[in-house]
Amino acid sequence: MSGENREKKGLNISASSFVTAIAVLFALMALTYLLTFIVPGGAYERVADESGNLVLNTASFHAVKGGIPFWKWLLSPVLVLGASGSGSLIAVIVFLLVIGGIFNSLDKCRLMAYMLERITHRFGGSRYRLMAAVVLFFMGMGSLIGSFEECVPLVPIVVALASSLGWDALTGMGMSILAAGCGFAAGVCNPFTVGVAQELAGLPMFSGIWLRIVSFVLIYALLLTFLSRHARQVERPLTQERAGADFVANPAMDRGLLCFCLLMGAGILLVLSSIFIRALQDYTMIVVAVMFLAAGLSACLVAGMKPARLGRTFLDGVLSILPAVLMILMANSVRFTLEEANILDTILHGAVLLAGTLPRWVVILFVYACALVMNLFIPSGSAKAFLLIPLLAPLAGVFGISAQLVVLAYAFGDGFSNALYPTNPVLLISLGMADVNWGRWARWSGKFQLANLLLTSLILLLGLAVGYA
Repeated sequence: MSGENREKKGLNISASSFVTAIAVLFALMALTYLLTFIVPGGAYERVADESGNLVLNTASFHAVKGGIPFWKWLLSPVLVLGASGSGSLIAVIVFLLVIGGIFNSLDKCRLMAYMLERITHRFGGSRYRLMAAVVLFFMGMGSLIGSFEECVPLVPIVVALASSLGWDALTGMGMSILAAGCGFAAGVCNPFTVGVAQELAGLPMFSGIWLRIVSFVLIYALLLTFLSRHARQVERPLTQERAGADFVANPAMDRGLLCFCLLMGAGILLVLSSIFIRALQDYTMIVVAVMFLAAGLSACLVAGMKPARLGRTFLDGVLSILPAVLMILMANSVRFTLEEANILDTILHGAVLLAGTLPRWVVILFVYACALVMNLFIPSGSAKAFLLIPLLAPLAGVFGISAQLVVLAYAFGDGFSNALYPTNPVLLISLGMADVNWGRWARWSGKFQLANLLLTSLILLLGLAVGYA
């Protein structure tokens, strides 16, 4: 990856990825609109728990008027900005625009290219050990502090790194966003899925950690095996240039790189501290965005970029990422339609009734499936927990299935598919920046997802057999 090619490309959402994503999202929007004519309206009453959070009253389901006007469905990508909970949506949009601006500036001052050359020079001879370390880092970020959106700034770096080490964009995506999704699902100490779900189920925070640690280790081994096999199939021999043998240090670039790493490291430490400081958990995305902005701007200036040029390149980067905003809005419009048409609760109620007719060992897999299906419509892990756990935990209890196992099944169902479903805006943005269309990604990562589905289903059945609680 020459500096000349990187200079021309920048950090843009590729046209093919954008068109594919828009087509898939519109198809999902249309399917959701069709459901509004088939599924009758229904609703559960929401009541405030001890913490002031709204949870479902499981005995309160009743029929209500369903449906949504055509104009409202058509304008749903815009109307979602004014819907309840739109604050987090707007935060994601601003977060990604900052990423676009900073990466374009880092790209144009060649700090990105220099960083990749230095890493390749240092690790070119042990690239598979570097792969193992990168995968472990991203899985750890997802599993220990619930980072997924916050990992987006690092995805283009890892994709570019994979290319410089002789692999392809799919390998880089697997090492970063797929690894983060796997860690998020293993949920060793994930506050947004396991933490919230355990609170709703009346369990001590992060209790039952042993099986989640076992899950983390097994999933890490599976993912690393999958990525290593693919990398060996596509790898190119490291030429002298690519291996960094001719690398020459640049003091100005080194100062800029040190500045970037120090500020980003401080941001990561703040995010890690959210494990112990719960008040920070709602602001991790803001922390990452601010630190990334400060790190990027400071690094470019220290590396020698003029302020006027920095301003221009930042604005160009923001504009280059704007197509992503449409994808985000369309992805979020799916949930908006379900809620406006009053059919989301009806779907949940139907799932609960169906579960009551299943054998005991199938029930826990059904809980897993419910979380998988609902994640297509509601990417937010904590929001889904408030919908599903009050319904599924008591139901599973009737069959003698512990709430702890329900939480694990929920975490599995929520996390892995974040790196597969086209309704997840983080995945769409990452694919766009890596120049990988969703169809290609789904065909490639789907092989891992199927193997992982089998592995995690067996883990749940093991938990059931040993009385995990």
